[in-house]
Parts: sequence; structure tokens; C-alpha cells
Amino acid sequence: MPRSIRVRPECISQVKSALPRNGYVRQSDLAESLQISQSTVSSFLNGRPVDFLNFTEICRTLGLEWQDVANLSNENESVVLPSQQNIPYQLELPEGQVELNSPYYINRPPIETRCYEEIKKLGSLIRIKAPRQMGKTSLMARILNESQSHGSYAVTLDFQLASQQIFTSADKFLRWFCASVAKTVNIPNQLDNYWDLAGILGSNMACKAYFEEYLLPTLDKPLTLGLDEVDRVFEYPDIYRDFFGLLRALHEEAKRRDIWKKLRLIIVHSTEVYVPLDINQSPFNVGLPIELPEFTLEQILELTRRHQLKWSDVEVKQLMEMVGGHPFLVRLALYYITHGDVDLPQVLQTAASDSGIYKDYLRRQLLILTQQPELLAAMKAVATASNYVKLPSFIKFKLHSLGLIQMQEDEVAPLCKLHRLYFSAVQ
Repeated sequence: MPRSIRVRPECISQVKSALPRNGYVRQSDLAESLQISQSTVSSFLNGRPVDFLNFTEICRTLGLEWQDVANLSNENESVVLPSQQNIPYQLELPEGQVELNSPYYINRPPIETRCYEEIKKLGSLIRIKAPRQMGKTSLMARILNESQSHGSYAVTLDFQLASQQIFTSADKFLRWFCASVAKTVNIPNQLDNYWDLAGILGSNMACKAYFEEYLLPTLDKPLTLGLDEVDRVFEYPDIYRDFFGLLRALHEEAKRRDIWKKLRLIIVHSTEVYVPLDINQSPFNVGLPIELPEFTLEQILELTRRHQLKWSDVEVKQLMEMVGGHPFLVRLALYYITHGDVDLPQVLQTAASDSGIYKDYLRRQLLILTQQPELLAAMKAVATASNYVKLPSFIKFKLHSLGLIQMQEDEVAPLCKLHRLYFSAVQ
């Protein structure tokens, strides 16, 4: 990482305005809060070099992503790692969540700011929707981190990690849900003391009682609960009606009872809600809805700069013609190009082939579709069509959740040229 770093000139007014917005009237107030010198704060606000750790801490306190305001182009202020002589920090192969301190996370304004503001509210609920590998989990992690920095417990439950046996009944699923939350915040399991109600009032009421009478009162601060990949629950009708109805009820309870104001929810899913839910029992029509878009040309340019690639709009447009603004596909190309394995012409020429950098990604997608032949047949039809086509809703939403298609009203087309080339050639 750089030894010292400075705010980019064009961002100075932005960081200065963040001072009063976060309740700091004077520079000395911020310095005292962080236990650093006032001269360090002054240097930060006026674009002079600041120690890297102080720089990132000031940004965090002011609600800024340090990568968005930092000047990373001055080589004289960088300590170059021996393993990566051409960039001032370690390259990251894009896979899974982007780490909180990663320079390769790109903000998509105003999404992050809106989420950070919303999660501070009592009893808030945020819904994040986007296809796979679009950055949902990375955004959720940042919202949870923001909530934690303001005095909340932060818990993540990934439904893809739940074993199959958990989904055999609503009762078993809700017991798993309660036990998982309690374990994560280090509270002893007391389920048996509350689950007697299940036989009389139902599992939903037992779960509600467990949170209301035990879990939330035991916690000394609010609980922010991130529910990742809730799409998996869509596959179990006997479970999703109870569970999603419960989430909606818990969110509504915060409007009436103080104990439920301690619970804040983040619900993450990859596709449209295609399961039938009563409009008054669905958590998918309340709270703050967030739909993650693809990267714009300007955001990809910023990402190339962080990879120390001297690209212009021309190169970015060439890459976008092949993969659009899909975050994972864009980052994968920049990783291999920066690493020196390939150049942009090679990426584009071999993109849909078995020798290209996307071969593993494409094979994984093909494997998923092969397990559901109707999805594979639909994707091949979409890839070979010259125009947008119509598909049954279930198939359309499944393909969209995989990040393979784009939707225009009721019709679909391949998300990008890469998918059209590859799936039109699948036998």
C-alpha cells in the first residue's frame, strides 16, 4: 500500500463538505475524535500527503470511500510491492466478496450513500437485487460495516450455505434461523424454552417470541441482520410463505414497539420475486429498494486507473462491447491484463473460446444450465435470435438471476456479446 496519499484536487470540495455533514464544526473536532493532529486533518482537507492509515480512517469517519477520493497516480508517493512492480498495491483475482479495504471496489453513486443513511434508521429494511456476481454481497458487507461502526451488531446469514436438511420443513428452517443469529452474536441457545409455542401458535410465533423476549432484549445494542441469497427459499413453498411473511411482520412491528426498532434488515436476492406472495405479507414491497446496475464507462475507466492501466475511452468501449459493464467480467479482464498474461486484443479475440480468460466462468454457467435442460434450451434460443424474444416468466427470471440475459419489458436478449457468442455455439 502507499506510504502516504493525498486527496485528488477535484475531490477537495467534496471532502471539505463532508466535515459539517458528519457533525464536525471545526477541523480540531475531527482531529480530537480520531486522536490525530489537527495538521494531519488540515493536510487531508487541502490535498497534501497524509499517512495512508490516517487517510483511510479519516475517510471512514467522514463516510467516504477512500479509493474514490485518493490520488493513486503519483508514483513518487507509492511503495511498490516486490511481487507487483507495476502497481502500488497487490492485485486481487476477482472472486466472491470484494474485501472492505480493497482499492478495487467501485462505488455506484448514490447507492452506497443512500444505504449508509438508511441503515442508521431504527427498524430499517434494505432490499438489494441484482444478478449473480454484480456486487450484492460486497455492498451488503459495506452496509453492515457502516452499521457496526455506528454501534450495531452485524450478522450475515448466507442461505446458500444452509444444508439441504434445513429446508425439509418451515419449523426446522425457523429453528435454524433463530439458532444461527444467536450463535453469531454469542448468545446461548435457548430455543427449547420458547419453541413450546410452536405446537400451539405455530413456528412463526415461536420465532417472533424468541427474538422479542430473548434475543433482542439480551443484546446491548441494535442488531443489523444481512440475509444473503434469499432466492434459495423461493424453491420451497412450504417455507417461503411463512418466512417472508415473518420478515414483513417483524419490519412492521418496528413501527409499533420499541423492542423491534433494534432490528435492521438487509435482504439480498438475485432475481425478481416470482413466487406468489400476499402483497400485505411480502417484505419485497417495503423498505429501501436497491437494484445494482452495471458499471458505466466512467466507472470502468476509474477501475483501469486503479489497475494502473493507461486506457482511454477507446479501450474501455472495446471491452464493454464484449462484456458490457458486468463487474466480475470487467474486473477479470483487467486482472489478467494488468498481470501481463494477456493484452486487450487477445482477451477480445479468445473471449468465448476454451482458451480465453472467461472459459471457467462460461463452463460454470453451462454446467448450471445443463442441470436444467429447459434453461439451456431457452438460453440457446435467446443467443441465436436476431431480436429480443419472449420466455416463460420462471425461465426468464432464472436466466436473469444468473446474469446471462438483459430484459426489456417482457422480452429478453443476451446480456452481452460474450454470452451470445458462447451459447449460440453450444451443441
